[in-house]
Amino acid sequence: MRESKPARRRRSQKKKRTGFCPRSVLFPGLFVLLSFLSCSVPETEHRTVAPENSIQQERSQKDSAFKSNPDSPLLPEDKPRFQRLDYYSYNPDLRFSVRLNRYKSPEHVRLGTNTGEIRSGLRYGYFDFQVQGKDCRLQVYRLEDVPDSGGGDLFIPFRDSTAGIETYSSGRYIDLKENTSGIHDLDFNRAYNPSCAYNSEFSCPVPPAENTLTVAIRAGEKKYSH
Repeated sequence: MRESKPARRRRSQKKKRTGFCPRSVLFPGLFVLLSFLSCSVPETEHRTVAPENSIQQERSQKDSAFKSNPDSPLLPEDKPRFQRLDYYSYNPDLRFSVRLNRYKSPEHVRLGTNTGEIRSGLRYGYFDFQVQGKDCRLQVYRLEDVPDSGGGDLFIPFRDSTAGIETYSSGRYIDLKENTSGIHDLDFNRAYNPSCAYNSEFSCPVPPAENTLTVAIRAGEKKYSH
């Protein structure tokens, strides 16, 4: 979900009859809020102060951009009545510091999309974490058709038990940049919907079955109501 400017990566892409359009839907600095998954490794967990005010500001900016930016994924007929996106209240319990467990030999994978397209990538590593006292794991991917913007783009698509009820049925995304320490600030409060949640013309990777959580992740963006 990102627009076609060179420094921006592409998650969702607008679909033409001939396949993918090189344009992505993430406009700069607003729609893709580099975010961090809410998981923990018990031996190394180090929680930090949650940036609630920063997140509220980002959400306000995103709402404004959705309504007025020409690259907004909203349908033209939806823009006049659009007010804001729906989010869960900020939840500091769903933000953790966690280690990225990298695979020694990342496996090539094919990620299906909502329109039947195929995206190629690498299963790069994983996060082990606990939510509501339950152990779970999320795989971390790198999409091979996404230009690297200089920091190691990591992609975490996931579904949880709220999908189809409180959140978008196909799941949500989290983006982050790999760092040299291996410890990442992962925040479910920044989980966001793919562009196909607003406009079926966009083709978005669907979270694989291995990234389906049985717990409820009540943080981040809720499903879009027209």
